[in-house]
Amino acid sequence: MTGSDDGIPRELKEKLAKFDTHLSELEGSLSHMFSLTRAEIVEKVDAIDVAKTDLVAAYAINSLFWMYLNVCGINPKEHAVKQELTRIQSYMARVKEVEEKKKEKAKAPKLDKKASRRFIMSALWLSAQKNEETGASTSASQEEGQETQAEQQNVKSQGKKRRRDER
Repeated sequence: MTGSDDGIPRELKEKLAKFDTHLSELEGSLSHMFSLTRAEIVEKVDAIDVAKTDLVAAYAINSLFWMYLNVCGINPKEHAVKQELTRIQSYMARVKEVEEKKKEKAKAPKLDKKASRRFIMSALWLSAQKNEETGASTSASQEEGQETQAEQQNVKSQGKKRRRDER
């Protein structure tokens, strides 16, 4: 390690400068989000995105605390922040599952109500047409059946008359 005027090694200064650059970039990309209130954010996005935003914020805060503990010389693996990070990761997995189910549901075929209505109306119209055609032939056969029944009744009544006459 090479020393410098203030006692900080050059390699560490480079890493700190890089960290500061990345932190400034992060602050710049999140500045539009910091300008909005929570109510405005919730109003503009759906529930899944609100949950994702909350989880990312919680994870970022806990990660920063993890780094703080490291800087202070405390082992973060033995601190409660480790459990909190694990809990947040499990919630992130749940949100991911919900998103996947939502995508699968969106891919599922949907009923085209207009097309199904056309199919049904067409089938009913064809059925009605067949009934009209068969109805004409059915009514003719019904008339024939009625005539046959009338003839049979005539024959029966004539047979009864004969029997009476024979007595």
